[in-house]
Amino acid sequence: MRVLGISGSLRRDSHNTRLLRGTRSLLPQGVELVTFDRLDAIPPFNEDREHEAPEAVAELKAAISGADAVLVATPEYNGSIPGQLKNALDWVSRPVGENPLRGKPAAVIGASTSLFGAVWAQAELRKVLSTIGARVLESDLPIGQAHETLDPDGLPREPEAREALRQILADLVELADELPIAA
Repeated sequence: MRVLGISGSLRRDSHNTRLLRGTRSLLPQGVELVTFDRLDAIPPFNEDREHEAPEAVAELKAAISGADAVLVATPEYNGSIPGQLKNALDWVSRPVGENPLRGKPAAVIGASTSLFGAVWAQAELRKVLSTIGARVLESDLPIGQAHETLDPDGLPREPEAREALRQILADLVELADELPIAA
């Protein structure tokens, strides 16, 4: 099984990218995490161009199509999801009939340097993914003060948070296993 990981952060030393990469060690056996690392190459969404998606958008759509599930790690900017991540999801959702997220299992996690751990961004992102048509887990994983609470491998230091992350991953894989295999 393949899980596509997307970090909503463009920052080189992103806590969310580290968190996403750290999840590899918690995935059930036989599950691989591949990451999409070209979020910064996606131009602003323009509905006039939705039928001629730029190369990075086509790559993202192909990566989503080729995955059994999607895991997004998002920071929180001004109480919401980063604009570049929302922009990429707008591209992916269009044209409507070619939306690879429709019915795709998805989970959202998030880390921030604030005390709240990107809680609002996670809620907003679950709403956006659900509106697009993904089958989104309702679980939260707020990792606050990420600069202190993530270990060098990108995993939460606190056992409870690490177990919550493991459970989200297990639930995501279980949801993907429940879906019929496309012919």
